[in-house]
Amino acid sequence: MSHVVTVGELLDGQSVLDIECPDRIYLSGFVNSLQTPGGVIYFLHNHRGFPVASPAVFGQIGDQFRRAVGSYAEANHIPVVKLKAADRNADVMRPYLDRAAASGRSQVAAVGVAQEPQIVWTSRQRDTDPGKPPQFSFTKENRRVTAYYFYLWDEDFGSAFIKICAYFPYPVKVWVNGHEWAKRQALKAGIASTELSNGFASASDPDGLQLICDRLQPGTIGVFFARWMARLPVPLTAADQDAGFWWELAMRQVEISRTIVFAAPRHTRAFFEALVADNWTSAGPSAPRSSSSARPGAPRPGGYSRPPSTGMPPPSR
Repeated sequence: MSHVVTVGELLDGQSVLDIECPDRIYLSGFVNSLQTPGGVIYFLHNHRGFPVASPAVFGQIGDQFRRAVGSYAEANHIPVVKLKAADRNADVMRPYLDRAAASGRSQVAAVGVAQEPQIVWTSRQRDTDPGKPPQFSFTKENRRVTAYYFYLWDEDFGSAFIKICAYFPYPVKVWVNGHEWAKRQALKAGIASTELSNGFASASDPDGLQLICDRLQPGTIGVFFARWMARLPVPLTAADQDAGFWWELAMRQVEISRTIVFAAPRHTRAFFEALVADNWTSAGPSAPRSSSSARPGAPRPGGYSRPPSTGMPPPSR
């Protein structure tokens, strides 16, 4: 009976590069103390000092934030781009990001303005004594509101964005690319490499490159986030932050990519067949693909990776 070659056996001694690295990372940011009605009332009445915890304050803070974004963009000569529902944001913003990357300096490449559904606080006035101050109850609803996309070019992470909703409680989204971070750290460490769109085709020090990829931790992204939130216009103030009203990040979508480069194209085909055999189900494989020197546009002979991408996330709407 013939022996069925496994993926592990194929990798043994046949690959010249095997790198695993976080790829696209999409995070959500929330002000935890503003996620309950009691937290909203405490923020408005006890912290901000308004005699009545009124939803009118939401509009005041939001209007001030919008003005701050406009003034920031004008003062720093940052393009403001209106994003439509049919747009693919990555394609719209690519020219601005390329221009920022060419400068080699961390900066806001452009500000995108969109109308998007967000979970925000709404309110209704309670039936109380007309002779007393009004009282409001607060509930969360899905409403279409303004969101600002700050598209960034960062010296450590390359292309990234931070999205801030302009309405209370100001949810945030953050997108970065782990491979782009690793490429820049490898360059600083003197490790020569051949880049794929989202990965590596070769490296002068594969073990050193893997150690760099392993260094990308939540704290790394936390420093990135804190640095930019201190630089961008935001709806909350330094006094709010000192009182504990600030954003915390949580995972929304994290991709881990493994790129394997084989010594010869025939090993790529054998790996592909073994991978399908190892993962075959009753429904069949889900559109598997490989790339080798026989295919136009392949990254290099013997390369195996996921299909190339633009390095930017899929459209958010």
